[in-house]
Amino acid sequence: MARLFSPRPPPSEDLFYETYYSLSQQYPLLLLLLVIVLVGLLALLAVAWASGRELASDPGFLTTMLCGLGGFSLLLSLASREQRLQRWTRPLSGLVWAALLALGLGFLFTGGVVSAWDQVSFFLFVIFTVYAMLPLGMRDAAAAGLASSLSHLLVLGLYLGLQPDSQPALLPQLAANAVLFLCGNVAGAYHKALMERALRATFREALSSLHSRRRLDTEKKHQEHLLLSILPAYLAREMKAEIMARLQAGQGSRPESTNNFHSLYVKRHQGVSVLYADIVGFTRLASECSPKELVLMLNELFGKFDQIAKEHECMRIKILGDCYYCVSGLPLSLPDHAINCVRMGLDMCRAIRKLRAATGVDINMRVGVHSGSVLCGVIGLQKWQYDVWSHDVTLANHMEASGVPGRVHITGATLALLAGAYAVEDAAMEHGDPYLRELGEPTYLVIDPRAEEEDEKGTAGRLLSSLEGPKMRPSLLMTRYLESWGAAKPFAHLSHVESPVSTSTPLPEKALSSFSPQWSLDRSRTPRGLDDELDTGDAKFFQVIEQLNSQKQWKQSEDFNPWTLYFREKEMEKEYRLSALPAFKYYAACTFLVFFSNFIIQMLVTNRPPALTITYSITFLLFFLLLFVCFSEHLTKCVLKGPKMLHWLPTLSVLVATRPGLRVALGTATILLVFSMAITSLVFLPAASNCPFRAPNVSFTASNLSWELPGSLPLISVPYSVHCCVLGFLSCSLFLHMSFELKLLLLLLWLAACCSLFLHSHAWLSDCLIARLYLGALDSRPGVLKEPKLMGAISFFIFFFTLLVLARQNEYYCRLDFLWKKKLRQEQEETETMENLTRLLLENVLPAHVAPQFIGQNRRNEDLYHQSYECVCVLFASVPDFKEFYSESSINHEGLECLRLLNEIIADFDELLSKPKFSGVEKIKTICSTYMAATGLNATSGQDAQQDAEQSCSHLGTMVEFAVALGSKLDVINKHSFNNFRLRVGLNHGPVVAGVIGAQKPQYDIWGNTVNVASRMESTGVLGKIQVTEETACALQSLGYTCYSRGIIKVKGKGQLCTYFLNTDLTRTGPPSATLG
Repeated sequence: MARLFSPRPPPSEDLFYETYYSLSQQYPLLLLLLVIVLVGLLALLAVAWASGRELASDPGFLTTMLCGLGGFSLLLSLASREQRLQRWTRPLSGLVWAALLALGLGFLFTGGVVSAWDQVSFFLFVIFTVYAMLPLGMRDAAAAGLASSLSHLLVLGLYLGLQPDSQPALLPQLAANAVLFLCGNVAGAYHKALMERALRATFREALSSLHSRRRLDTEKKHQEHLLLSILPAYLAREMKAEIMARLQAGQGSRPESTNNFHSLYVKRHQGVSVLYADIVGFTRLASECSPKELVLMLNELFGKFDQIAKEHECMRIKILGDCYYCVSGLPLSLPDHAINCVRMGLDMCRAIRKLRAATGVDINMRVGVHSGSVLCGVIGLQKWQYDVWSHDVTLANHMEASGVPGRVHITGATLALLAGAYAVEDAAMEHGDPYLRELGEPTYLVIDPRAEEEDEKGTAGRLLSSLEGPKMRPSLLMTRYLESWGAAKPFAHLSHVESPVSTSTPLPEKALSSFSPQWSLDRSRTPRGLDDELDTGDAKFFQVIEQLNSQKQWKQSEDFNPWTLYFREKEMEKEYRLSALPAFKYYAACTFLVFFSNFIIQMLVTNRPPALTITYSITFLLFFLLLFVCFSEHLTKCVLKGPKMLHWLPTLSVLVATRPGLRVALGTATILLVFSMAITSLVFLPAASNCPFRAPNVSFTASNLSWELPGSLPLISVPYSVHCCVLGFLSCSLFLHMSFELKLLLLLLWLAACCSLFLHSHAWLSDCLIARLYLGALDSRPGVLKEPKLMGAISFFIFFFTLLVLARQNEYYCRLDFLWKKKLRQEQEETETMENLTRLLLENVLPAHVAPQFIGQNRRNEDLYHQSYECVCVLFASVPDFKEFYSESSINHEGLECLRLLNEIIADFDELLSKPKFSGVEKIKTICSTYMAATGLNATSGQDAQQDAEQSCSHLGTMVEFAVALGSKLDVINKHSFNNFRLRVGLNHGPVVAGVIGAQKPQYDIWGNTVNVASRMESTGVLGKIQVTEETACALQSLGYTCYSRGIIKVKGKGQLCTYFLNTDLTRTGPPSATLG
């Protein structure tokens, strides 16, 4: 028992549970136990005084009572201080147990003659409460329970064994006591084991719930960052609501609208400025770069531009190759939007000048700015990219294309908004593009006021190129310089969001290191500064632990009624009462143990009358039938080997576990059986009888009188009937999940029955036993606890209130366990939904094979994602007629209805991607009415080079079929919209570099000569036809497609190229004149 008093610290992993367990469950029970004991002692004094006993005549009893009152009052004052309890839980529990044991031993030897049945009920109370109400571990509780049992048996065995043979047979009584104590230990250990299991499950579910909440918060932050990295906040909320609706309705489904149109997320904004910027000379430089260098260079350049945009309140819209464009005045209107764009353009030119001066690389920046109004938003179903459309956007684009390298080219509209903030000069229009000449409006070049200052500083910044030497490649030199800019990596912000994806339930490390057992979980009592030391996760952890404290059951709660403990939500209350209970069979089995103990006790202390034997035989049969029903599922193998007519028997246990009405009926019947059999031996006796030991001629010399009454009932069976009734009380507490009101009803019924039996109808049996024990002392009266009827009544009331407290506690924790399980399920479902949403969002930004690089347990943001491919087929498909179709007037809401049609076109194109045969097609982006896609991007790097040409480029056929499907989709749209749009397609295949760039709005893109040529194939193509290069035509012919030569055409940037038109008949044969629809 020395372990009981050793305040060893628990392991760190169990520290929170043990502290929580002692505080929330055992701490209030310990206080209530001490209160019950004190009230019981006061009740004993009151009963002794009310019965006319002179307390002064029994100094031993009075001393024991006063010492008990003083000792337990002191223990109550110590236990009422939480901090002291937390530090000395085990020693204090040991003291309470020792005090109870000492009190029981004191009662044994005071108040009258010592008998073998003395204080058995009190020791049974000590044994049961050691398990159920003291904050001890199972081993310590078992040791204390067994020690209590042995102390009673050994003390009485040794003491009575030395007495004259004036007592009835001692051995059967000691055996009955041993059975009672054994039953008390088993019932207590069973109760403690189930409660600890339930409490630990609740605790783990609470931690799992906390873990789920963190994951949920993390996923919400991921979604917010992902959405805001694609879309402005106002648009993100609207689109997120639709995605959630799609997830709830089933992934991939789209809510049907009344007008059969796809949702359009486009709004008109006036008073904005649009900036287009292009890096002059970058194409030649990129051709010299390795894939890693190219992606790094682009990320650093555009990352720097994003920083400049943020400084000047501009929003980057999109990156098109080496073209960068942004808008100021979105989503909120800004009065200085024109000045913001001009400042940004000047800073971009300045950054490129510094780059050129430091590296000697011949690149420059060309910027165009125009002010007006735009339509902004998102079109299509996949690969969302926030974009802007309007004639003003087109004009800004042409302003960049016709601009001067190193200068900011602005229109008159922008100049008017500058209000003299910058000096300008007229732009020479003789070299301008046709679009601007057709408009006939003057344009201007902004004079950078800091350009002269930079020129005066000379070439001091060329140190890097001179130090590195002339042998270094310009691309490598430029990459090294750009690394010094320190642009953020794509999705770098996600690495700062905690993502606890482990399936375990880790405890907060800071809380583990800082939490001490002597601290109360009451945050009002925590040491000053603790809130500052604990992070938000730890604070939430403490809040969750506080919610588990059983003292909360008496306070107002959002979930429970503090008086009835019913759930405030009627549906949840109904669900709780209808929930399955697989453990019911174990309740019934343990109740059978109580019944069997009563049977053994009555067989030991009675003469086993035939009526009692018959009654027990019938009851045993009923119990075995009940146990068979409860455990029938464990007999499945045996039953299935028998007749088919018995194969239904295993389903009985399932019915019992899942049918609440059947459980309540069987549980009530089981308890009533135990109740009835506890008093069966008394039922066969008359309600009143003449006691032979009360006759006037009976003296103390008649020591040979029998201990039996008429009817062959030994007198010693009377107190043991009281003890059997106490076991009946315990049987009611074994049904942990039985409702509190039903337990209260059964306990009240049993209390009334027992008190009526022993204090009224059969009280004469107790008087007769006292008369037999005190034959020669007619004037003396035994103490209160030596009189069976009074001892029994006091025991009944003490057990009644004790078990009532435990029933309330059990009810609370059963409901709390159900509540946390329900919360955990809801949070897990919500977390799963959020994770799916995050996955959908990320895959809407990145290809499915790239997305895992940026999210999940293996997320790595240290390196930029880049991949080189040997054979990728790139498609550009445009609807050139849409430019003529687009107009801005009040009739079409300033172009909004035109964009609605474009949204239908792009959305229908996107729907093709969900078809299995096009699973290898990856949408890259849309550029106004041009659709860009690629195949071959899901192949492993270097894999294509190891395969033969036909096998490595087999995906070209998929792209051709996809192009034809796009044409078919457009035909359907033409039919419904009464238009005559035609598709112009360009295809090319070859090596490309893929990567993710941009920290503010991460964007997946592909670069390389293959992409540039594919774009030229579209722009120089013919409506209704697919134009391909000579190399791609050869590859397609090897796959069975037919191509015919168009001839040699001039391609910008590529010179003279021989191109081919593809025969689009899917039979792969047909006349050369076959065209797209």
